[in-house]
Amino acid sequence: METATELMAAAQGQTGLADFGDDGFREGLERLVLALNTEARLTSTGEHALRDRMLLHLRQRLMIEDWYARHPEIEYEDIRSPLFGVSLPRTGSSALSYLLSSDPGVRYLRVWESSQPCPPPSTVDGPDPRRGASASAADETLKGGSRTPSGIDGAMECQDLMALDFRSQIFQAFAQVPSYSQWLLETAHSGTYAYHKRTLRLLQWGEPARPWRLKAPTHMLYLDALDAAYPDARFVMTHRDPTDVMLSVATVYAEIIGKFTDHVDHAYIGELNVQCWSEAMTRAIAFREAGNDHRFFDIHFRAMQADPIGEVRRLYDWLGETISPAFAQAMATWWESNTAAERMAKPDPARFGLDPQAVRARFADYLNHMDQWAA
Repeated sequence: METATELMAAAQGQTGLADFGDDGFREGLERLVLALNTEARLTSTGEHALRDRMLLHLRQRLMIEDWYARHPEIEYEDIRSPLFGVSLPRTGSSALSYLLSSDPGVRYLRVWESSQPCPPPSTVDGPDPRRGASASAADETLKGGSRTPSGIDGAMECQDLMALDFRSQIFQAFAQVPSYSQWLLETAHSGTYAYHKRTLRLLQWGEPARPWRLKAPTHMLYLDALDAAYPDARFVMTHRDPTDVMLSVATVYAEIIGKFTDHVDHAYIGELNVQCWSEAMTRAIAFREAGNDHRFFDIHFRAMQADPIGEVRRLYDWLGETISPAFAQAMATWWESNTAAERMAKPDPARFGLDPQAVRARFADYLNHMDQWAA
């Protein structure tokens, strides 16, 4: 695969644009390219897919800067009091985000615009050609795999927006890149969230302002940086036994990575996720205990399964907002279709080196807090 500089030049040649904006993204791109070339052991399909994915984000970054250069008024778009889902993965947080996106009065990050925010949706006349189309070779390869339930206009996590700064867990879900993953845990994300907000402004521009509903488990690792960009944000957190979570998310990682390499290291994937998510919980607990607990609403996985619409009603009461009849009906319709969806089979935890007691020990502090938060 080419160097970061060569990939940037290729994106410039494909778009005819030159300005990437602030160059803070370059460190992440360079580290990612190095890890992909020296650690990931990609197949030719994997190398093509990951190269295509990086070029996608580079092209979009060039186009975002071009839109801002031609329309500087975009900078004045107000992103007010967004609600972020910040939970461990595989805790029902995706189902919750799809329920919340059923509200016609909110704005959420749609599948087709998350990796291709340009052109701004308000500037497109008629059906948007991005709807239902694969954004990159990686997306095309992943079609047909076990994904969380969505749809052509389904809600998407913020990973693609963070990938514009090349600080995103989407890349470690595509490939085994341990040096990049370790750096990702440790590096500052202030620029990442500044660009995240820059992109939301572009997506909102030209449309009536509506409250944003956003979500990504990754946010728990960087709540201080997120808070600096969105000081009026509020948070909803779903909860589940970490032993179930780690096995489920490791299975998803292995499934995706296995499409791009013939050398899947299941033990590495298990430890990567335990390390990442136990650290995420440590940081989330610290953030909440630093005077931010009142900004969080908690939902246990079991409560979500038993009465999803009732839990959303509780959340809306906490937000001080009302649920319209149309919203309630849309949630009921989506939940019924989701209930009928095929579920993922559970493999043996030992395949990923996951011992349930050891996992619970790594999450002991979280388990104590979970009992309090989601009682």
